[in-house]
Amino acid sequence: MTFIVWFAMLGAVLLLLALSSSYLRWMPVTSSVVCLGLGIALGGAGVGLLHLDLGKASGWMEHLTEVAVLFSLFFSGLKLRLPLRDHRWRIAVCLAGPVMLVCIAGVSLVLHYGLHMSWGVSVLIGAILAPTDPVLATLVQVVDARDADPVRFSLSGEAGLNDGVAFPFVILGLLLLQPSGEAWLADWLLKDVLWAVTAGLVCGYWMGRGLGKLTLYLRLRNDDSTVSPNDYLALALIALAYVAAELIHGYGFLAVFAAGLGLRQAEVQTSSSPQEPAAEHLVQPVVGHQHVAPELAVKGDVKDLDDSQIAAGIMLGDMLAFGSLVERAMEVFLVTLLGVVLLEHWDWRAVMVAGALFLVIRPLGVMLAPLRGLLNAPQRGLLGWFGIRGIGSFYYLFYAVNHGLLPAVAVESTNLVLSVVALSILLHGLSVQPLLARYESRNGKG
Repeated sequence: MTFIVWFAMLGAVLLLLALSSSYLRWMPVTSSVVCLGLGIALGGAGVGLLHLDLGKASGWMEHLTEVAVLFSLFFSGLKLRLPLRDHRWRIAVCLAGPVMLVCIAGVSLVLHYGLHMSWGVSVLIGAILAPTDPVLATLVQVVDARDADPVRFSLSGEAGLNDGVAFPFVILGLLLLQPSGEAWLADWLLKDVLWAVTAGLVCGYWMGRGLGKLTLYLRLRNDDSTVSPNDYLALALIALAYVAAELIHGYGFLAVFAAGLGLRQAEVQTSSSPQEPAAEHLVQPVVGHQHVAPELAVKGDVKDLDDSQIAAGIMLGDMLAFGSLVERAMEVFLVTLLGVVLLEHWDWRAVMVAGALFLVIRPLGVMLAPLRGLLNAPQRGLLGWFGIRGIGSFYYLFYAVNHGLLPAVAVESTNLVLSVVALSILLHGLSVQPLLARYESRNGKG
């Protein structure tokens, strides 16, 4: 399949989404569901315009999905403005820790006893399907830094954390597939769990916070807060946080997410109090000019803002706009690719696995989580249902395929994972808007 055909496909899908957006907003479907359907129509089961051999494409697919997740993790962290001591962080950590472990264990049991797979393959696929997705779950995550709804915030924090926390369990699955006799368990616990998780979070957070403060200092000193290339800064911080974490054997995904959090804290320090609106909502950069947000109308004009707030607002506003564009483009391309290969790799056993994961394992894990007094029953129900799987699972799948999986195991894992993710896109994509609309109307947001 030539490059020009793929490029034409991407352009056609983007054009269709742009022209139909005013209709889609009134329909109970997400853009991911539409892209999945378009991919199926364009693939071999449809008009046959597109074809992709995943066996040959696994190398570049691993890196493409990795880049997509890195972008989404950074900008997800950038939207989370609540102090780290806020109780909503406790919910997010619980979802990304104990609840995710319940999901790994539950899926592993279903695969081992229900589908008679070996423990190594069962744990590997359970870990691949464990993380919720920061790319496809944008509708159920925080809209921006002003959004402190416990459901949205918890899902955003979970998606940012568990894409890195799942990595040691993917490694565990690969280790279980190796010949026995090697004393690797203690090494795995110390290096792949304790050190790599901690090093990734600490390294990324302080890089983001430090570079954020340095950038604001230099821009204020040189009176250069309106024309600096903030998208360059975002790209640089993503790359440097990832590389720095990898160099010290930490998890790059966690480092990039933490870098977004750290950069956000640099913005918080420009405010007189954490309760003050985020800087990007105080100053809106439009073609090089500053505009005061509606909530500042009582202050008179932009002169009432501190110079550091203006610089931080323009920097964060530019970054978030850039990140939104990249996230949507990655979502369209990768979900369409999933549609192209889906029927060729469809595995009916995924219906049982997805049903157990979506309807039993995750909801049960959330209901049993030690979060008494922090969530009401409807909120627990939404958190239990919206465990959306997506691009993060694609990355871990192709990582495993490229790191020693036997061909038969690779094919079986690929078919099962792609099928479960497709079911997640379909089921969650059709239910997200009605359920959120009902939830927001009950909470007085409708």
